[in-house]
Amino acid sequence: MRPEQAIWESQAAAVLRRARRLPADAPDEAVWATLTRTTVEGIPVPPLGLPGPAPSVDDGRRNGPSGGWQIRAAVVDSDPDRAADTALAEWQDDSDSLWIRIGGAGVAPDDLTRALHLLPLDAVPVVLEASGATSDIQAARAFSAVLERRGLRPAGAGSLGGDPLGRLVRRRGTGPEVEPAVRDLAALATDLGIGALVVDGTAVHDAGAGDAGELGYVLAGCVAYLRVLESIGVTVSAALALLQVRLAATDEEFSTIAKFRAARLLLARVTELCGGQGEPAPPIHAVTSGPMMTRYDPWTNLLRTTVAAFGAGVGGADVLTVQPFDAALGIPDQRSRRWARNISSLLIAESHVADVRDPAGGAWAIETLTDRIADAAWAAFLEIDRGAGIAGRAQDGSLTAIFAPTAAERTRRINTRRQPITGISEFPLAGEQLLNRPPHREPVDGRDHQTPSWAAGFETLRDRPSASVFVATLGRLADYNARSGFVVNAFTAGGIGVIEAGPTRTADEVIQRYRARPSPVVCLAGPDATYADRGAEVIAGLRAAGAARVVLAGRPAGDLADLVDDHIAADDDVLAFLLRTRQALATDPGSENHR
Repeated sequence: MRPEQAIWESQAAAVLRRARRLPADAPDEAVWATLTRTTVEGIPVPPLGLPGPAPSVDDGRRNGPSGGWQIRAAVVDSDPDRAADTALAEWQDDSDSLWIRIGGAGVAPDDLTRALHLLPLDAVPVVLEASGATSDIQAARAFSAVLERRGLRPAGAGSLGGDPLGRLVRRRGTGPEVEPAVRDLAALATDLGIGALVVDGTAVHDAGAGDAGELGYVLAGCVAYLRVLESIGVTVSAALALLQVRLAATDEEFSTIAKFRAARLLLARVTELCGGQGEPAPPIHAVTSGPMMTRYDPWTNLLRTTVAAFGAGVGGADVLTVQPFDAALGIPDQRSRRWARNISSLLIAESHVADVRDPAGGAWAIETLTDRIADAAWAAFLEIDRGAGIAGRAQDGSLTAIFAPTAAERTRRINTRRQPITGISEFPLAGEQLLNRPPHREPVDGRDHQTPSWAAGFETLRDRPSASVFVATLGRLADYNARSGFVVNAFTAGGIGVIEAGPTRTADEVIQRYRARPSPVVCLAGPDATYADRGAEVIAGLRAAGAARVVLAGRPAGDLADLVDDHIAADDDVLAFLLRTRQALATDPGSENHR
């Protein structure tokens, strides 16, 4: 052991012992187990990196016009005139390429001419994404027809954006056959001189996959498409030029950096193994995560997307789409779009994030995490690719089953607030009114279903009519403040208002204040000693005064466990508790809108 490591362990252990997070008799080296956390996939995230090999993943692939990543704006709007105005504004205001949704919530194929008529399509790289009832090849042919009518060749950095595998995943196994779709897209793209296919990892990210699972899926998708292209006589070099990959970037900063670094390593390895020695690997398009976005407190989405964009940029994404902060509410306005563009612009031009290739290279903790994610991703790739392969797994449902444990673990962490969501499960704003945005057109298939938000459980409760609980605070403010703050935060996260008794000295005083502002649900909040002293008396009095349900802040001890109907404490499933509380409030017709 290096002397510096021993010093760090000793000092870290001293801090943890003072905080009662480490037993007094535990050895100093126990700090590693205490401070190491895991991702939702169980990958250890070390608190500190130790010296060791630190290979850079610099592959010299920065290809943005300013030396950084390309800024790609998403246009998802069924109104062709509004889509045209949005696309032009994005192109004129520093976006380097456009990502156009066709069909479903996007512009209809027949309206594509109107949606693109303001753009110089020979200068603006456009990446398509088919949606709804529109197939990949239908969207591609509609775009080709627009070009033909205008006598233009498309900008070379664009792509038809076909992803038949992703369509299978999003549409739960239904969709066109993969091989014919790939053949048709490749032929048209070759004629146009642009890309044909995107292996979209967000298809499984949205379904609950973690970082390694998403990377494994993308590797399997790349290999599957390369196999089809090879079978129709496309050279490896030409096939690679037809491919892009798309990955989600989340607000887990270090995990996102490591994920994109691992993606570059793994894609380079797949390229080599497929016979593309010396050829560039498919470019990586990062998009800030859809599931991490919230409808309530949407301003905090600006922080989420900034962290995600930073992580993707540091990790080496070639292209980046930052979702506007109001994207979860409907069609974003021009202000939110401008702010989304500015995040990339500020990171590139003012923070100079793109000035250094592989800026995380040599950072031991990130190098370690990169290696661990890469190893787990390769294992996921092998699992997905074996047997029926990725297409077969997408059709029979076994692909999403692979990611089900990860999705369940994330849900558990969110519901227990081990993975807090600021503005939602932590620090929610009582009485918040949602921003008003034009809604998207009704979805017609899996791609346009509302992406399941990680905040959905809490936000659904806040969508319900308001109701209130009475918090019976026991003792002085200093006595009950910690627990009352805990439960007020929890109730507000479920859209439940709170009536606090305030400082009280006796059971009679609590009951008197309850009679003045009754609620069918009462929550006791105070120190354990006060619970033991007069908790039973307070509960009996509250029930006599009309309380139908009495819950406790903290864990009930002794006889108190038989006297309360429920309790909430740290590490409990807060969402389940809120659902039970909402159910109790709903049984009382006078509780709705009671303040």
